[in-house]
Amino acid sequence: MAPVFSHGDLRLYLLRLLDEGPRHGYDLMQALSDRTGGTYTPSAGTIYPRLAKLEEEGLVTKTVDGRKTVYEITEAGRAEVAARADDLEGIEAGLADSVRLIADEVRGSVREAMKSLRADLAAAAAADRAAGRGAPERTGPPRPADDARAASREQLRRADAAVSEFRATVRADLRTHVARGGNLPASAVDDLAAALTDAQRALTIALRG
Repeated sequence: MAPVFSHGDLRLYLLRLLDEGPRHGYDLMQALSDRTGGTYTPSAGTIYPRLAKLEEEGLVTKTVDGRKTVYEITEAGRAEVAARADDLEGIEAGLADSVRLIADEVRGSVREAMKSLRADLAAAAAADRAAGRGAPERTGPPRPADDARAASREQLRRADAAVSEFRATVRADLRTHVARGGNLPASAVDDLAAALTDAQRALTIALRG
């Protein structure tokens, strides 16, 4: 993926964030992660040297508040933000593209997971039908009905495991994405719900077949 911020853009965007109000360093890092949908989480080694440079240029000041250092924009800093409003508009558009990209990745992951789940369920149902209906006739004693029930229970166990694994994986991915400040659009959840409905229908058809 291309860098979220081009050369010089991060410096300007830090001023933009400070124009909204005083912030400490960690708050700025978290704000950058939030604004980029979790696609960019800068390190302290990236943020603090730029803040120091802004301070040297007289664009921000810093004060110590307990164990935190709080940065505040100066009038000169506000003047630069105002003068470069067009540049900031372009940066904001780039950040919106980053958020859309990660939303598309979430939707793609959900679709691929659902395709795999549907394939597993269809294969399990087909195997169950073959075992119950297509097995060759036996010349010896008839196969006990308990064997068929045991086979069905084994397929049920496989289906339960597949559903549980899918649920755990998707839930963990979504929680991690949101915890990192990522955007979770309603369209992604709609896609998930639709895919689950399709999987349920496919399973119903397979079982009836």
